[in-house]
Amino acid sequence: MTMNDEQVLPVENVSPATGRPLTKRGEATRRRLLEAAEEVFAAQGYHEASIVKITERAGIGLGTFYLYFDSKKKIFEDLVVDLNQRVRHSMAQAMADAGSRLDAERAGFAGFFRFTAAHPALYRIVREAEFVSPEMLRLHYTRIVEGYEQGLRRAQEVGDIDPALDPGVSAWALMGMGELIGMRFLLWERDADGHGPDQLPDDVFEDMMRFIHNALAPRSARTEGDTP
Repeated sequence: MTMNDEQVLPVENVSPATGRPLTKRGEATRRRLLEAAEEVFAAQGYHEASIVKITERAGIGLGTFYLYFDSKKKIFEDLVVDLNQRVRHSMAQAMADAGSRLDAERAGFAGFFRFTAAHPALYRIVREAEFVSPEMLRLHYTRIVEGYEQGLRRAQEVGDIDPALDPGVSAWALMGMGELIGMRFLLWERDADGHGPDQLPDDVFEDMMRFIHNALAPRSARTEGDTP
């Protein structure tokens, strides 16, 4: 699930109460509320979560909440955008020095799995968006795919990957694979204390990379014994 260029979604860094841009202190407070919302929505789900629970987790007064968000739905939607930005940033950073598209796939997926291991809330929050705010669910996935598809097209132009592949279909397929592999081996795996792993198992990652190599590499490179 990688991209060649990190795309940035617009985030409203303006107080809904005053209509003015946030100060640095205001930005820090808004960040605390988003981090608290990530924990509360992940633990309790959207419908059981409340603004009171979010402000208590953040250690911020209830009235202060409305300087930054005008409703529970608004902070949920902004959290989807925030998580989207952060996971794409993690992938973009990881693949910055990749020499080829297949190297970029390996680095980008590694960045994706590092982020999701640290932020498993991403899975539940994005899935709840299907019912809470379907337009945000669509935005989350399409913003990732847009950059991904562009990167695959450029890789085809320089001969890094099979030119016969449809970049759009490939982007959606690879994104879906990364999400479900992460869900199976990061989200669902829990120890006796309820803690998940801090990284994807190496053998799972290597099997996935072998699969991607065989799917994307030009046919001349798909010879017996090839490794990613």
